[in-house]
Amino acid sequence: MGMTMLTACGGGSGSAGGGALTLGFSQVGAESGWRTANTKSIQESAKTAGVDLKFSDAQQKQENQITAIRSFIQQKVKVIAFSPVVESGWETVLKEAKTANIPVILTDRSVDSTDKTLYKTFLGSDFVAEGKKAGEWLVKESAAATGDVNVVELQGSTGSAPANDRKKGFADAIASTSKIKVVASQTGEFTRAKGKEVMEAFLKSQSKIDVLYAHNDDMALGAIEAIEAAGKKPGVDIRIVSVDAVKDGMQALADGKINYIVECNPLLGPQLMDLVKKVSAGEEVPARIETEETEFDQAKAKEALPQRQY
Repeated sequence: MGMTMLTACGGGSGSAGGGALTLGFSQVGAESGWRTANTKSIQESAKTAGVDLKFSDAQQKQENQITAIRSFIQQKVKVIAFSPVVESGWETVLKEAKTANIPVILTDRSVDSTDKTLYKTFLGSDFVAEGKKAGEWLVKESAAATGDVNVVELQGSTGSAPANDRKKGFADAIASTSKIKVVASQTGEFTRAKGKEVMEAFLKSQSKIDVLYAHNDDMALGAIEAIEAAGKKPGVDIRIVSVDAVKDGMQALADGKINYIVECNPLLGPQLMDLVKKVSAGEEVPARIETEETEFDQAKAKEALPQRQY
């Protein structure tokens, strides 16, 4: 699909003229329901805003993103936006964009560069806060527990901002409660298939698992398959808390297979197009713009599901 998007957005109604506002956008990939919804939001918002979108899918590889950004620089796009696969290793290519006077907007994930002049703004979630909310829920839930509460953690892609931060936020929140113990923690790469595979391994290696903390819904959904195959009841025998609130995750929450979900909103398109127009016009924008998010228990999930767009 990536290639057809490029041709579909590249030309069309005479937009190849100098007047069109072109945005080069490099996406991480299509690893989850969240990411697919994020891509759709960006593509639809660009159309609505009259922005000429050059879209590139990096398929989870940093080198593909760097190549895409260099190609956007050569094409002299007005603005570059991207959601970085990992946090480190962007200095060189961001300096090239700066030298070419092309403003850069980071979406959804941040970079760890100390040089804050390399990008105009970061639009996205506070991943540490998301992890913290998941941990705080578990601390409340475990207040009455007499013995140890054994947690297994399915981390997101190694080195990515959401994986690093959701791990940290959760760890910070449970630190004060000595009975909550993370007994195993491994990456499930944000995918359903890998989430299932790693959960199968956890079930074999750990004699007692009370809680699963998954860095996204897709991994939680994969893990549910593994838990059920092992003859256990997800949501009952093993409580599950995850991050995202995509439709399938919300359905599992409504069905009682997941116990709590911290929202991470993928619909960044409208806010992004607003920023693209501002930075391309040379307007000052805040260095950090947060997305609006909430949390869901079973009752709230049932209420929200009928209107859920992703």
